[in-house]
Amino acid sequence: MITLQTIEALRQQVSQWRKEGYRIALVPTMGNLHTGHLQLVDRARQLADRVVVSIFVNPMQFGQGEDFDSYPRTLEEDSRKLEQHHTDLLFAPTVAEVYPRPQAEQTVVKVPGLSNILCGQTRPGHFAGVATVVCKLFNMVLPDVAVFGEKDFQQLLVIRRMVEDLQIPVEIVGMATVREADGLAMSSRNGYLTPEQRAKAPVIYRLLTETAEKLQAGERDYKSLEKLACGRLENAGLRPDYFQIRRARDLQVPENGEGELVMLAAAYLGGARLIDNKTVTIK
Repeated sequence: MITLQTIEALRQQVSQWRKEGYRIALVPTMGNLHTGHLQLVDRARQLADRVVVSIFVNPMQFGQGEDFDSYPRTLEEDSRKLEQHHTDLLFAPTVAEVYPRPQAEQTVVKVPGLSNILCGQTRPGHFAGVATVVCKLFNMVLPDVAVFGEKDFQQLLVIRRMVEDLQIPVEIVGMATVREADGLAMSSRNGYLTPEQRAKAPVIYRLLTETAEKLQAGERDYKSLEKLACGRLENAGLRPDYFQIRRARDLQVPENGEGELVMLAAAYLGGARLIDNKTVTIK
């Protein structure tokens, strides 16, 4: 596996692969890799001849008072895992390499509509940071395909919309959330949880599943279902940010008779902000 830190070296390598006719896949990550990340890498291997994984903790997507400084950075361990999963190139740039200008002077990519609701309402500027760094990575690597997890459903839709609107020639592939045995979505931030908190965390997915079953059984009072779920999160010891039922295609408030819906939840538990979602088709 090749490990590079500079954009120039990255571009030279992928340019050579492209001249040789190889199809290139990109898996953007912030590191601290778990099984969910590695399944994205395995999927990328199925879709392309060469796999590039980026590890970059992106300061632009962290708000004031969030965990940028304490976010786990485990590059050596991550590198070993990526080698075991047959990654061809690890791109691990510094902040100065990606953002040579001060952040206040940085050109920003914004995706209106999708970015200021749900997580974007609580974390203003977050999705502009995501869209900007992903756009930059696409311009650096020029991948044929990029693979993302569906755990952050809103992020995936933001990236799809950005690619469509900016006409970036990359295929976006989403992969189902990888879960622990008790249903908790795998996340780097799960490491913040104490054993007691970890035992409480699966309630998020249980409530998503129960709400999906109620929708499939014919319930359509979305507001009541959302309020009930938030109350149960509080009773379980979590501090809900939101529990919302939205249209899966654009995250707008649904009307009765919608086809595919998505339930999205975010809640604080100790020092961790946990997110999850579940889609359901209403016939």
